[in-house]
Amino acid sequence: MATTDPVAPTPALARPDPAHVSDAVGSKLPFNATFRNLIPLAGDASNRRYFRIELDASPARSVILMQLAEPEAFKQSEEAVSGSHAVNELPFLNIHRHLLNAGVAVPALYHYDQAAGLLYLEDLGDLTLFEACRASRPDELELRYRQAIDGLVRIQLKASAPAHPGILAFHRHFDVPLLMWEFDHFVEYGIEARHGQPVGPDDRRALRDEFQKISELLAGEPRVFVHRDYHSRNLMVGGDRLGIIDFQDALMGPASYDLASLLRDAYIALDEALIDRLLAYYLDHMDEWQRTRANRDTFRRVFDFTSIQRNLKAAGRFVYIDRIKGNPKFLADIPRTLGYVKRNLLKYPELGALRTLMSAYVPELR
Repeated sequence: MATTDPVAPTPALARPDPAHVSDAVGSKLPFNATFRNLIPLAGDASNRRYFRIELDASPARSVILMQLAEPEAFKQSEEAVSGSHAVNELPFLNIHRHLLNAGVAVPALYHYDQAAGLLYLEDLGDLTLFEACRASRPDELELRYRQAIDGLVRIQLKASAPAHPGILAFHRHFDVPLLMWEFDHFVEYGIEARHGQPVGPDDRRALRDEFQKISELLAGEPRVFVHRDYHSRNLMVGGDRLGIIDFQDALMGPASYDLASLLRDAYIALDEALIDRLLAYYLDHMDEWQRTRANRDTFRRVFDFTSIQRNLKAAGRFVYIDRIKGNPKFLADIPRTLGYVKRNLLKYPELGALRTLMSAYVPELR
């Protein structure tokens, strides 16, 4: 099982030619429209750029333009992946088609200009779940998260089976090598790069032994379709619809992974009592659909262990994005993310050795 490094950062992209975009708007979209303006949007942690195309004389007021780092750069992922399956199609297109067929609320794709590396997409607006929740009352916040769980249940039930050989996600898995790569990524960036302190050989071996136990637990869980970044900044609020974006790195893994991404979000802290209610809401839905009752104590343990792995990976990733990509905006989220880890380490006596090892290097875990 091969594990590859993420794509290296690329030079700044040239702004798309407005004349080229205007021509595509006038001739390639599935509805009549006239180009009016091209507005750059705030970037995320990826090598892609996004623009809003304002339209005139159109049933849609605007379209989102996704600009790839390179027209043919899709053969590598910006995330580490596990597997050796040949990538012959843009992963975004491949996964988008699968999710659309499963009835998942992904943006419509209007046109793909492969030669220019430009995708013309439905505009889901600017209001993320993260922003919507900042202004929500507690009862509204819970309803919004229940809606997010409804979307996740649909993904897990409708997109997980049957396995389709043409869909890239079914050839990539959260196996032990990939999970261990992400743990090592945290050690490299979340400890060593962040604090400028190398981890000693004995401590490194002991850490990897503890990480191996968690990786084996998670890799041994039944696999479902995993979005891989199912959190508040990738869910777009628009009336009764919750749109889902940034799904191109999807793979197969434990059902707890996307749930941990959502409820142990690096960007927004949820009350523990609310997390308990939302976990129960998720399990009630799964029990109803699958007509079986999951062992809730067992699932909660897997969820908490998944959260540890996911949050450590995120903390290391935020440092990587700063040091390698020159984007420091996620550094402020590290203390909250590591706070989740500490809470879960303290919850399980069998994780005492892991906390002792890491707290020597990570002040937030002491």
